[in-house]
Amino acid sequence: MLVMIAVGAGAKQLNDKLLNRPYADLKAWHLGFSVGVHVQDLQFTNNGVMADDGRQWFVEQPGFSPGFCVNGLIDFRLSTHFNVRLSPGIWFGNKVVAFHDAVGGTFERQNIKSTLLVLPVDLKFSALRYRNVRPYLTAGVMPTFDVGKRRTSELIHLKKFDTFLTVGFGLDTYFPYFKFIPEVKFCFGLADVLSHKRPDLDDNPAAMCFTNSIDRAVSRMFVLTFYFE
Repeated sequence: MLVMIAVGAGAKQLNDKLLNRPYADLKAWHLGFSVGVHVQDLQFTNNGVMADDGRQWFVEQPGFSPGFCVNGLIDFRLSTHFNVRLSPGIWFGNKVVAFHDAVGGTFERQNIKSTLLVLPVDLKFSALRYRNVRPYLTAGVMPTFDVGKRRTSELIHLKKFDTFLTVGFGLDTYFPYFKFIPEVKFCFGLADVLSHKRPDLDDNPAAMCFTNSIDRAVSRMFVLTFYFE
């Protein structure tokens, strides 16, 4: 019996040495922060309306520009497998959209910069821990507010407020003094973000052809984030 107890105690000590931060996931709540990159996309619904000069304009986003994001983190433990995570932050991004007429001979471009205040709220479902890694899935909502300035000369304006549904996955990686967590997230905008009313163009009604050629614009984002907890 004494031999069995000694062997069991030795095995437990060996297992504890193999596990980094074995009690980290038992805390009721904890703090952290993250840095990452993201790309912003706009899904346009063109209507083919003909402008006063007889041309039809169509808009697309021909490429993607990486942006930077930084977030804080408050994580609340609900149970062994579920956590609620709040990660307010600020994201800097850019989108380039291109307008072309139906003939294809004329192009216009607009560079849309954004400075987004974000408040992601995620439900995290984690699998059982295996040694020093633990995979997980997330789902949530993310309100955003663009605090960047808009120029009246821009061809189209986007609304300041938007809301996204988000899904993602990641991997908790346990180190002796912290957790390092790479995470991938997909964000799907819920609303039309195009400003259809442009009172700033009252003195230039011909410029309204670009806004009038779009029925709807919906945001999409892809985010790669690295958490430190």
